[in-house]
Amino acid sequence: MITTKNITKTLLSLLFVFILSTPQVFSQTYNLNNQASKLTVSGTSSLHDWDIDAEQQKGQIVLNTAKELKIEKLTLDVTSESLKSGKGGMDKNTYKALNTGKYKSITFQLTEVKDIKSTGNDNYKTEVVGNLSIAGVTKKMTLNLDMAVSSSKVTLNGKKTFKMTDFGITPPKALLGTITTGDEITITFSTVLNK
Repeated sequence: MITTKNITKTLLSLLFVFILSTPQVFSQTYNLNNQASKLTVSGTSSLHDWDIDAEQQKGQIVLNTAKELKIEKLTLDVTSESLKSGKGGMDKNTYKALNTGKYKSITFQLTEVKDIKSTGNDNYKTEVVGNLSIAGVTKKMTLNLDMAVSSSKVTLNGKKTFKMTDFGITPPKALLGTITTGDEITITFSTVLNK
């Protein structure tokens, strides 16, 4: 005889099995918003300081919010010939130094998350390590990022200084070598990624 008690028991059992067999999705993927993001390469020369802005970027971050915030994936790709200074001659020398005919992109690929510290209001100080590839040379690079997270957006702010020669790049020269570029460059970025 089928009773209400038996039906309730069966339904509860089915519900329990359904809950156990349904994977809990805690990973959230955010894609880089090129219009909202800014990346600037700054350096010095014997004539004046200079800046070059990246006009074309793409990338992705995957966050896991199961218990504590974790970064599962972080990639960044800058189209080398989208680096623009507003001066054609300087851009030409930059593309030559980066060998953009052969190496179309500058990329960063996360390999390790060293630290994530909450600073309150969904803001975090993070230290990550990844492979930075420029002009065919890949180096391990540590980045310190200020990360702000919301349900629809992640913002990464940071700055990194290194030498061009670390990547086998000869600092560009202009006007028959009379203007020389300093070896050290700084990359400053504000990267916005949307769900």
